[in-house]
Amino acid sequence: MAAPLSDRTTAMTFAELSERAMALAASPYRPHADDLPPTLKTLTYDGYRGITFRPAASPRLGTHFSAQLFHRGFLQAKRVDLYLQPAEGPPKPIAYGPELFDLGPALQGQTFPADLGFAGFRLHYAFDEARPAIQEEFLVFLGASYFRLRGKGQEYGLSARGAAIRTGGPGAEEFPDFTAFWICEPKDDARTLEVLALLESPSLTGAYRFVVAPGDPSTLRVEASLHPRKAIDRLGLAPLTSMFLHGQNGPGAPGAEPFDDFRPQVHDSDGLAVVTRGDRLWRPLVNGRRDPQVSAFAVDPLDGFGLLQRERNFAAYLDVQARHEYRPGLWVTPEAGFGAGAVQLFEIPSREEYMDNIVAAFVPAAPVAAGRSLALRYTLATVGAEPARVVPGTLARVVSTRVGSAERLRPTTPPSPGRRLYVVDFEGPGLPRDPAAALAADVSASAGTLVDPVVEFVPQTGGWRLYVEWRPPASRPPGDVVLRARLLVSGRAVTETWDAAA
Repeated sequence: MAAPLSDRTTAMTFAELSERAMALAASPYRPHADDLPPTLKTLTYDGYRGITFRPAASPRLGTHFSAQLFHRGFLQAKRVDLYLQPAEGPPKPIAYGPELFDLGPALQGQTFPADLGFAGFRLHYAFDEARPAIQEEFLVFLGASYFRLRGKGQEYGLSARGAAIRTGGPGAEEFPDFTAFWICEPKDDARTLEVLALLESPSLTGAYRFVVAPGDPSTLRVEASLHPRKAIDRLGLAPLTSMFLHGQNGPGAPGAEPFDDFRPQVHDSDGLAVVTRGDRLWRPLVNGRRDPQVSAFAVDPLDGFGLLQRERNFAAYLDVQARHEYRPGLWVTPEAGFGAGAVQLFEIPSREEYMDNIVAAFVPAAPVAAGRSLALRYTLATVGAEPARVVPGTLARVVSTRVGSAERLRPTTPPSPGRRLYVVDFEGPGLPRDPAAALAADVSASAGTLVDPVVEFVPQTGGWRLYVEWRPPASRPPGDVVLRARLLVSGRAVTETWDAAA
């Protein structure tokens, strides 16, 4: 058995942490003790929010970085071991102490044991070089293997995870935990920061190295050494988790109950983009189905994928506090360990804004065998307004998808309410600026028919618009009907592929 983490006499390295994760995978899973004091376990949401870290106690990390810590309590019950790793020598455990926090009115006068530990941490950075003392939060690790990253001028939105196990089945989903972190002390003038992390769960152990470079965009290079304790039918790599309630067409699912909301749109992401072999696919997100839905997009090789927030206009949201228009997308660029497989999108029906109901991850084509290690490298980058240099390809992008009755333009007697008109707007490089240019639409439907596609120039935006009517089949098949479209010039695709669930 490996020596306790606190007994090390040399620096922790990624190679040694990988060896430790492999050793743990060869032994039965041992969950951490449920040692949270009752007063913290029974805290309310407001009581937990009342606990604040004292900024003056922040560990300084060179000139440009600092860290702040999260107290345990409420839903954040599990202990995470935190260490500062000097350039040389053994790690230094970060010790809990009451002086680190203002415990708030709910816990006033309470004391807790010195070995209470922490729930997680967040990193701060001086985005403005002229004001190095003004540091803003930009990366947070809190809860299971979740972490959130933002770029300069952005608000937190979607999350990433270390790994996703059986998301969408088969079997119950499993949520691995980051159980220990080593925050590596940077050189004084460094603009990047390294963090090591140990991941544990009943089915999987892993060692992670994160190298983060905050800015516009912020990037996070991830290296992982994963060691399955048992076979995993569906292992999600580089998983992203987000929230989508309603967008341009409400929830988006046929017959979904609308939201009684003054805000036109509520979401942290509005679509999934997948790039492979020169094509880029855009799938608008959907809520309001009766049951959760898994969609798979086969890739071999995968060039990248991301959950994006393409709507950047305040008028689309009208939420002064949430500022959805400033929430980032996240783009995954594989570097090693991603072979044949599929980007899978899992959409959960939801009526709650606080619930993340969208998951996207790369799932290998073959089930993961017990005892077979996986080595991964990939980069996460924040995405704001597009086009963005971190999203590959020169194809024009889908900027909006709207749906309405086709009867308004082509009435029949009697009316046919099942006929739907799809209006898709494309903008970006590669599109001609001449309104007389000859653009053609390449359209298809997995059931029913897409008829009478019309393409026209939009002078107000400089983009192009596709109108196409979908006529559903007489008997609708189970699950989603997939509609696809792209624009061509002389037979060559100039836009990404719009891929919508009808």
